[in-house]
Amino acid sequence: MAATQTKSVLFVCLGNICRSPIAEAVFRKMATDAGAVDKWVIDSGATSDWNIGSSPDARGVACLRSHDIETSHRARQVTKDDFMSFEYILCMDESNLSDLNRKAKSVENSQAKIELLGSYDPLKQRIIKDPYYGSDDDFEKVYEQCVRCCKAFLEMNS
Repeated sequence: MAATQTKSVLFVCLGNICRSPIAEAVFRKMATDAGAVDKWVIDSGATSDWNIGSSPDARGVACLRSHDIETSHRARQVTKDDFMSFEYILCMDESNLSDLNRKAKSVENSQAKIELLGSYDPLKQRIIKDPYYGSDDDFEKVYEQCVRCCKAFLEMNS
C-alpha cells in the first residue's frame, strides 16, 4: 500500500444498514468532491451477522438522497482480513469499539487503527447513536454527525 500512497477506511456499526453505510457514502462523496477518491479504499461493515447482503435502511437511503448522495452498498460483516487490510476502522459507539478491539486481538497481523468516528467530531459528540428504532430526524442527525466527522477525518488525512 505504501508504494501507491493509497489510504483505507472501514466504517463500522452493529448491522451495517444505518450508520456505517451513511458514513461510507458521505466519506466517498467528500473524497470524490476533493478529487481524492482514487487515493482511498472505502467500505463499511457490521460487527454482527444479522443483515448480511441487505441494502441500507430505506430511511438512511432517503436521507442520503435528500443530500444528493447515492449508495449501492450491501451489508457485510467485518472479517479478520479487514484488520490487516484497512488502515483505519472507524466505528459508531462504545459497543462497536469493544467488539472490534476484541476481534482485533484474535488477528495476528492486525494493522488497523480502531477508533470512534465521533472522536473526529469538532462538536465533541463522540457517540453516533443507532437511529434504527428512531425517526427520520434521527437519521438526519446521524448524517450531520457523519458529515462533521468525515470532513475532519479527511482533512487530517489529506
